[in-house]
Amino acid sequence: MIKSELVLKIAEQNPHLYQRDVENIVTAILEEITKALANEDRVELRGFGAFSIKRRTARVGRNPRTGAHVEVSEKIVPYFKTGKEMRLRLNKLPVTARKAAKAAKADA
Repeated sequence: MIKSELVLKIAEQNPHLYQRDVENIVTAILEEITKALANEDRVELRGFGAFSIKRRTARVGRNPRTGAHVEVSEKIVPYFKTGKEMRLRLNKLPVTARKAAKAAKADA
């Protein structure tokens, strides 16, 4: 799904909102996530997942075409970890299985 499809879907589910307002809301959310990551903050959306950054240290790489050694500089990359509820939905566990898993974890 791309951003414009997301905007259309949200606008369809909320007919009381104009599409341009939904687009502004989605854009604002994505910009705030980007700003937080740029400030090296973590963004957690409960039930969905968490965005954070990971640092990749400088290293010596290899050009696959020529085999020559290449210096690769340090990089900061975005990282996303799904939330528990999202993983359960993706694995299509029924609600009863979710509750049973939650109860089993509480008993442990």
